[in-house]
Amino acid sequence: MSGTHTPTIQITDIHTIGIPVGNVDRAIEFYVGQLGLELRMDAAYGEGERWVEVAPLGASTTIALVRSGPGIPTGIDTQIRLASSDAVADHGALRARGVDVDADIIPYPVPMFAFRDPDGNRLIVVERPQD
Repeated sequence: MSGTHTPTIQITDIHTIGIPVGNVDRAIEFYVGQLGLELRMDAAYGEGERWVEVAPLGASTTIALVRSGPGIPTGIDTQIRLASSDAVADHGALRARGVDVDADIIPYPVPMFAFRDPDGNRLIVVERPQD
């Protein structure tokens, strides 16, 4: 098929991953206040809606706090893995801040543990191996 052109795909990165939340302000308090993420965006749009993104300092991918509703339930296993330089220390720090963390740290293949946000959404902290 000479003369046909397939358009080039322009996808270059993962920008944001959404987590459904019941109350956006409560979610901001948790993700920023308790987890220590930074608020990257909080913009109003439409009829009383907000687009909110949080992220670890310096991270390129953000977490969008998406208001739950019909067909968008909270309390899910997000399958999101957050990188840590010291999962054991983070486990203790999050527990001290009142975060719902698993009692045990999984040691292999690298230290990791799960925690839940106020809506019951499950995320995992994984220690990134040092180079």
